[in-house]
Amino acid sequence: MRMKALTSVFFAVMFLASKLPAQARGPSTPEERAMAVKLAHLLETDPLAPKAKDARQWFTVWLISVPDISVSLCSDLLGPVPRSAKKYESELAVQTIYSGAAFMIENPERAGDQIAVYEAGVEGALKAYVAIRAKQSKFSWPGLDDLIEKQRTGTLHDAVVTAAEKCASR
Repeated sequence: MRMKALTSVFFAVMFLASKLPAQARGPSTPEERAMAVKLAHLLETDPLAPKAKDARQWFTVWLISVPDISVSLCSDLLGPVPRSAKKYESELAVQTIYSGAAFMIENPERAGDQIAVYEAGVEGALKAYVAIRAKQSKFSWPGLDDLIEKQRTGTLHDAVVTAAEKCASR
């Protein structure tokens, strides 16, 4: 249920940003794209780093402002959020966007493949989840544990396709 609230907040921010006066912003620069990829991978491996909040803020503002990179949020990708996961819910949900954007930058020929972008986003969120669990052993999100098992058994792609279909049907 909370993931839906996060989705609403994210879309509200995106909507409000679209209403701001245009600043003649051109496409992302190679330096910005390199920074985005670096930050996405940093947030996957150390989502609780002291500068992680600043990195997320930069990434979000950058994604809102650049016209050439756009990642859709699909709240069904990570599944239901248990009460025990509320503390890190937003970090993991937005990681799907950051990792998806990094995938688009690193694989421009596949940037239009929504399923591949979503799958990269989920994989990034799973890396972040594992990193959080390494530091916060009591933190648990059974749905993500299930996705890690699907990743291990080679069925993650199918789970992403199913989640993407739910998002598309709304």
